[in-house]
Amino acid sequence: QAQASDAPLKQAGDWQVALQSLSLVPKESSDVSIGGNAKVSSDTVPALDIRYFLTDKLALGSILGSSQHDISAIGTALGDVDLGSSVVLPTTLAVQYHAANRGGFSPYIGAGISYTFFVDQDPGAVRQVKIDDSFGWVVNIGFDYFLDDTKYVNFDIKKYLLSTDASIDAGPAGTANASIDLNPLTLGFGVGWLF
Repeated sequence: QAQASDAPLKQAGDWQVALQSLSLVPKESSDVSIGGNAKVSSDTVPALDIRYFLTDKLALGSILGSSQHDISAIGTALGDVDLGSSVVLPTTLAVQYHAANRGGFSPYIGAGISYTFFVDQDPGAVRQVKIDDSFGWVVNIGFDYFLDDTKYVNFDIKKYLLSTDASIDAGPAGTANASIDLNPLTLGFGVGWLF
């Protein structure tokens, strides 16, 4: 049964934890030293959305999860080059403002910082690919809909402003460098609990 009361559900000291299906969609642009463009695939993974309420309306929010993305360079002087894949760990900390619930519906907005780790880099068709870890910014919008006093469904959108540098060692074919604006969009949907 949906929450009918307008009494505040979220209060200072509360935690929210949601299990999400999270889609991470890069919106890349790049400058590659041998011409062409970098291409990064999307991925959908399970993730945890975690929040702690500093006041009844202000919360710190973060996500826990990782995604894996195929990487290639398209239209370079060497043609299309398979650059393998990388696992991405997008650590995030955002300050969120949560509006008072109305009939169980509670929207929020937020902004914060991120630090993204690029790990387990598979070089694909080249000898080595190194992608630099990087700081970035994030803006956030979403809503919770409470099914009762503690359980809710969540829809969340985050936009990251994230740039990184990559170096490619193609062996006898030479080396290349790339500056990449990844600027991914994440779409999360899940079920959570307030406690």
